[in-house]
Amino acid sequence: MSDIPTNQPSTFGDAVTTIDSMAIIDVLSNAPAANPERKVPAVTRLLSGKGANLIAFNFAPGQRLADHKAAHPITVQCLTGTLDFSVAEETIRLHPGMIIHLEKLVVHRVDCPNDAAENNILLLTMLTNE
Repeated sequence: MSDIPTNQPSTFGDAVTTIDSMAIIDVLSNAPAANPERKVPAVTRLLSGKGANLIAFNFAPGQRLADHKAAHPITVQCLTGTLDFSVAEETIRLHPGMIIHLEKLVVHRVDCPNDAAENNILLLTMLTNE
């Protein structure tokens, strides 16, 4: 399992916003545009803050984030569309408003069903405690 990538906040590039005390972010307006020509979703790190980083993904139907893990505890929340979130043999169908919490280093993957809407936005919060 050592060949499974471990993501850090920096994996997703520089943050659009960095804060010390407060930030207001419209995630749906600032999420990247889905690109159906790619095999993986579009991604933007929206915020680097004390204790957390916010990363927005936009999946086109059929796109996948293959098995990977996070160096920190995370939450993932489906904001629009439909996504399948899998850990080991368990798959959860995510719809808007659903949220999952994972401890650090748990291997997981995310798939966007072929019959999903055009935009399927996932908000990842990396709980860095830094």
